Amino acid sequence: MELFDTAMVLTRVMTSGVVMSIEKSDRELPGLERLLTKRTKRSHAVLVNSRTAAIHAALAGQGIVHGDRIPGESLSPDTRAFVNWLGVRTTGTGAPAFDEISLDAHIADRLAEQAALATAPTVVVDLTELGFGPAAAVLTDDPTVWARAERLKIFGAHDLRTMWTQEESRPDLVPGVQFNYRLSPLVAACARMALMQATRKNVETGARL
Repeated sequence: MELFDTAMVLTRVMTSGVVMSIEKSDRELPGLERLLTKRTKRSHAVLVNSRTAAIHAALAGQGIVHGDRIPGESLSPDTRAFVNWLGVRTTGTGAPAFDEISLDAHIADRLAEQAALATAPTVVVDLTELGFGPAAAVLTDDPTVWARAERLKIFGAHDLRTMWTQEESRPDLVPGVQFNYRLSPLVAACARMALMQATRKNVETGARL
């Protein structure tokens, strides 16, 4: 993304006065969620602040926790090490618990193409290499997986609806520990602009999407 465009996005977010993901009036995070679900044809997106957070959320969303097992053949060494660190064993072959997509400025326009090849219940999309800081998303069509993954984040979307009254609407979804996996609206805004510009450039040059 051009420096001028980056400056414009940052200025827009900063002057809005909404720079935290717990603000009800934030528009940047929902905007990135809509873009990701539209591009990938998935129903739900969970935005988090790192690739490892997305892997954790993808597992927790499916109810995969410490002591469980998942097929590990398709996992990279780094991913396998992190999953094992979470206490989830990676053994044998079989359908993967999640697929991984990593985007950078050169292949950001291929998100839809790569998502179409994913077959797992959840898709982890690493946005970090777009260049605006650690960022990732979990994509799924399962509303329960989405709800569980959201609740893993401290003050996730469900918490925002009850945090002021201290009433718990879905106690069955509350994890034993919540993590500060929230993504900054600043990073979300820049990642969204980078994804939009990657597609726009391909349209302008006649490249195949």
